[in-house]
Amino acid sequence: MSIQILMPALSPTMEEGKLAKWLVKEGDQVKSGDILAEIETDKATMEFEAVDEGRIGKILVPEGTEGVKVNAPIAILLGDGESAAPADIPSAMKSIQEAVTAEVKPKPAPAPKPQTVAAKSQTVVAPAPSGARLFASPLARRIAQQKGIDLEAVVGSGPRGRIVISDLEGAKPAAAKPVAAPAAAPQPSVSGAIAGIAPLPDARLFYKPDDYVEIPHDLMRKSIAKRLSSATALIPHFYLTVDCRIDELLAARARLNEASPKGEGGYKLSVNDFLVKASALALMRVPEVNASWTDSAILRHKHADVGVAVALDFGLITPIVFRAEEKGLVAISGEVKALAERARTKKLKPQEYEGGSFAISNLGMFGIKNFTAVINPPHAAILAVGAGEQRAVVIDGKLQAATVMTVTMSCDHRVVDGATGARFLQAFKQFVEEPAAMLL
Repeated sequence: MSIQILMPALSPTMEEGKLAKWLVKEGDQVKSGDILAEIETDKATMEFEAVDEGRIGKILVPEGTEGVKVNAPIAILLGDGESAAPADIPSAMKSIQEAVTAEVKPKPAPAPKPQTVAAKSQTVVAPAPSGARLFASPLARRIAQQKGIDLEAVVGSGPRGRIVISDLEGAKPAAAKPVAAPAAAPQPSVSGAIAGIAPLPDARLFYKPDDYVEIPHDLMRKSIAKRLSSATALIPHFYLTVDCRIDELLAARARLNEASPKGEGGYKLSVNDFLVKASALALMRVPEVNASWTDSAILRHKHADVGVAVALDFGLITPIVFRAEEKGLVAISGEVKALAERARTKKLKPQEYEGGSFAISNLGMFGIKNFTAVINPPHAAILAVGAGEQRAVVIDGKLQAATVMTVTMSCDHRVVDGATGARFLQAFKQFVEEPAAMLL
């Protein structure tokens, strides 16, 4: 009996993916555990293993296909002696394949209905016949395009029948003539639309097609846009900022790196490794921050699972150092480097970047003094780290030079109150300014 091979759900939040590459072809024998294909999600490219034994009878989704829904059939596996019959191919998959390969043909536009406007004192000119030159002010054209109004059905009251803004007051979008957009300039769409919030106009309305180059969204960019738009709209952010002197931390880092063995077992600690450890210990000291919001309860996490934002050429991802409070600086350093390398090659597993309880975003290496970061759900806070720089500070009543780093914590006010966030930053600052306190 034939078996449908379905698009796998490679993470709890995955809804669709890209079938990046088939590693088998029709007629190949496979057994349980064989790698069938590479599936690209919004964060990583993962291998998909066979569960059953048999022969690949039909590949339903060609490699390179994007937007394949989870649990949609992608291939048919045949048993011994079976042959692929047309009846084995699900009709739903046929429709999907046809939709992927068929050319999109624009529907003929219906004839516009006459549009009336309020009577005016000045002389007006009848609507321009189809194909005739249409006179309208640039602003009137833009507003009509945004609202979907057919200018050919609008009576112009300006000189020579020119359409002005006031002529659009009585026009309704329903009177617009739908026109199929050419491939080079697709119909305007709204991005990041959220219930109760007016959508933004498509940016292409404001520019000529020759003035820009379109770069289609990949799965990662779509995911980033969706998650962060929701986070900024639905999470009540507030921000707390503190300055930390890091001279002692830099000195400790230099001493430890100098003592690193050569070759195997060697290490090179970064400032960020210290910050991950300091954050983890501060989360243990102020557990109210180490939490996540749900509609029915606040989840108080038992371990400090700290995400580290990694900038990629094609987006951003936050792999997680789990149980960071239990790990030493060398272990944290090695783990962060390994996670970052796998992130750049899209080889991270979902369990390595999903979840967590806190995150750090460090732009200090780019010379950024301070900034604010968007909370990454399900976290309740994220720490934005700026560059360490020489500043004049007052120490024991004397003006001295010190290396100061500004950090800003974005907090979810549903979970973290102001005083709670302040106590966390106090603990974090203590660990950063006196690294030996991390040993206590």
